[in-house]
Amino acid sequence: MLKEGSVRIPSGCAIAAAVSRDGNMIGGDTVVRAMKPMHDRSNGLGGGFAGYGIYPEYRDFYAMHMFFDCRDTRKACEAFLKESFEVVKGELIPTRKIPEITDEPIIYRYFVTPLRSVLARLQLDEKEFVARTVMKINTEMNGAYVFSSGKNMGTFKAVGFPEDVGRFYRLEEYQGYSWTAHGRYPTNTPGWWGGAHPFTLLDYSVVHNGEISSYDANRRFIEMFGYKCTLKTDTEVITYILDYLLRRQKLTLTEAANVIAAPFWSTIERKTDEYEKERLKFLRTVFPSLLITGPFSIILGFNGGLMALNDRLKLRSMVTGEHSDIFYVASEEAAIRVMDPDAGNIRSPSGGEPVIVKVKEGAF
Repeated sequence: MLKEGSVRIPSGCAIAAAVSRDGNMIGGDTVVRAMKPMHDRSNGLGGGFAGYGIYPEYRDFYAMHMFFDCRDTRKACEAFLKESFEVVKGELIPTRKIPEITDEPIIYRYFVTPLRSVLARLQLDEKEFVARTVMKINTEMNGAYVFSSGKNMGTFKAVGFPEDVGRFYRLEEYQGYSWTAHGRYPTNTPGWWGGAHPFTLLDYSVVHNGEISSYDANRRFIEMFGYKCTLKTDTEVITYILDYLLRRQKLTLTEAANVIAAPFWSTIERKTDEYEKERLKFLRTVFPSLLITGPFSIILGFNGGLMALNDRLKLRSMVTGEHSDIFYVASEEAAIRVMDPDAGNIRSPSGGEPVIVKVKEGAF
């Protein structure tokens, strides 16, 4: 007879997030605590966090968090960066040695800004140039991997259980107005440091519970626009899709949600608002290859807030809650209760319903 807990559901990852609408600082240890009651949703092959507002002294610079396999690779990458960027600071990311986290690479961060002369020569805006640089390093420089590249934000991830990853990176020493977290149970790809969540590009970060069946169709479409899906994992594709829709196509968050978790045609036809009906038809017609199918719950972090979204059939759990100016999201209510025992308005959003929380303007 099988005992309870002896069989794992392989897509049972854990996600959590907290954001202050007023831009108040939340300690990194808060979201680390949220992962403890969801320990059994992961298996120690991946955990990670993203914090926003954590680098106020370097808010105008891109914070590139990088893994290196050796010192020679690090030096070569630094030389490459200095050809196109002003590097105002480079340093090891502070960590603590703990027995639960092993085989760590060299973990560095650089605060950089693109040289204006380079942008003028290439006729690119700085975000597009930074995104292309990240793709180039991650696809062409063996032994180097950029795992975070936004302004005033940073991702911290590793092979391990998320609560151990939080201790390893000393997240209790960081303060941010928004945090996301993930505990991974790898399904189609091996657990390794770069393959842990969150997956990021610029200031967008994604944590994901589930497994999408539309990976190949989504990947083929997004790679036509310069994105390189090297990790063969669905969350990487989701991150690039959202960057494409939000930054390059300039859709709103709600519109992007209506692309990746598009309402059924029958649902659209029942809409009584003609403008909404036509807009939904337009999005489904123009971006059919970016519909994400299969079970998922995701949290998108960005500068100024977050968005939580289930697949349109709600095949993965996700609950929300709030207290005062803090809004919480997690796979389980228990995780929210650990972050804030007084959290109220606990609800489970409907499938395909985007929950968008923004920090009030000027607060971060």
